[in-house]
Amino acid sequence: MAHKNASFRDSVDRMFTHAASLMELPPGLEEKIRVCNSTYTVRFGVRLRGQIHTFTGYRSVHSEHMEPVKGGIRYSLDVSQDEVEALAALMTYKCALVEVPFGGSKGGLCIDPRAWDADELERITRRFTYELSRRNLISPSQNVPAPDMGTGEREMAWMADAFKRLHPDDINAKACVTGKPRHAGGIDGRVEATGRGVQYAAREFFRHPDMMKRAGLEGTLAGKRVIVQGLGNVGYHAAQFLSSEDRALITCVIERDGAISNPQGLNIDALRGHIQATGGVRGFSGGDYREEGLLALEDDCDIVIPAAVEGVIRADNADRIKCRLIVEAANGPVTADADEILKRKGVVIIPDMYANAGGVTVSYFEWVKNLSQISLGRLERRHEEARARMIVEELERLSADTGLNWTLSKGFKEAFLTGADELELVRSGLDDTMREAFGKMTEVLQGNSRVDDLRTAAYVVAIRRISNVYGSLGL
Repeated sequence: MAHKNASFRDSVDRMFTHAASLMELPPGLEEKIRVCNSTYTVRFGVRLRGQIHTFTGYRSVHSEHMEPVKGGIRYSLDVSQDEVEALAALMTYKCALVEVPFGGSKGGLCIDPRAWDADELERITRRFTYELSRRNLISPSQNVPAPDMGTGEREMAWMADAFKRLHPDDINAKACVTGKPRHAGGIDGRVEATGRGVQYAAREFFRHPDMMKRAGLEGTLAGKRVIVQGLGNVGYHAAQFLSSEDRALITCVIERDGAISNPQGLNIDALRGHIQATGGVRGFSGGDYREEGLLALEDDCDIVIPAAVEGVIRADNADRIKCRLIVEAANGPVTADADEILKRKGVVIIPDMYANAGGVTVSYFEWVKNLSQISLGRLERRHEEARARMIVEELERLSADTGLNWTLSKGFKEAFLTGADELELVRSGLDDTMREAFGKMTEVLQGNSRVDDLRTAAYVVAIRRISNVYGSLGL
């Protein structure tokens, strides 16, 4: 039976079912893991511009095998119950894959954030927080939202403050949401986290010759031609890190008003500034503009990074995709139908539940920081520096005493004598998380002849871990 452009939820369910069919799960457990536990729909009014406006919001809890449950809140006119439930399921599998001790949840508000000014958005957000709080759908111990499409640090700060006002005696109130500004209980590196995770995922792929062989790629990220679809927070940071630190060539960026291309590589910071100033890529002097943006996904390149919305690579365009590697920075950018076509073409896909897990990983670090009431590295940083200085001074003394007269290079000495700050520790923890998860996926890929792609391997790892938790709970 042919499927034509399956919905996001259908795609998630089909991919889950395929992976589960390759495992020996106890009777009924597959269905228990797959279904969404609950979805709350709220409709509330806010008086704005002289009249009452009614807004519809959702908060879905997919699995409470671990608590709190975790997942972003998006502001978009396209928010629906189906979408939120599919995203909540993906959060469950994502957290299990990267071993973050959360269940999966997701939320959304049907609103165009660009249609309201900051004061109005704050009033709407605070009322939404009240509606969630009174039903324990925002709580440091039960349900912890984070930013998503259409939301950011500002909205999380509003939600955290609103929750604290409702629960003034909760010492852990700041941990009710993650993705907050640094000065309001956030953590260094959270804004860049998802894009940084995409970079680490791509790096890890290029550390595995067997995976590169599958894709028909060789060498390193340096010089690889990359198309990025969506230059929002995730796409921008991924493109900026890959181009400036790994010397990849971002040859094309696709935005809502079209695509901009330059075979020599685009200046990502300059392009980002142009988009912020004009609202799109049209008119950018550093590349050639095309109005039909999504057609650029079919351009000749090595890597495609879809970093915007779901379902941009579908059954009707998958055959024309020419890249060898897709890194899913967005949730569900490749439909289940397209996934099957691309596998037959030999295109390797680094799946969304792994590639964009940087956000929830660093959110976990922020949640732990809020609960412990102390920033990462504060207790040990100067102690590390003192011990390093002792070693350097002893080496220099031995050199002088023995007449060797050698010296440590200035750059090495400065780096060695500087203890890790919060940002460095966050990046280290994220890098370790991404490496470990990729290793688990490749173990399944190499050890199970019925698993032939990274996405299925990721689902198998996640389902196995969730199954083990349910088993320990007596299910």
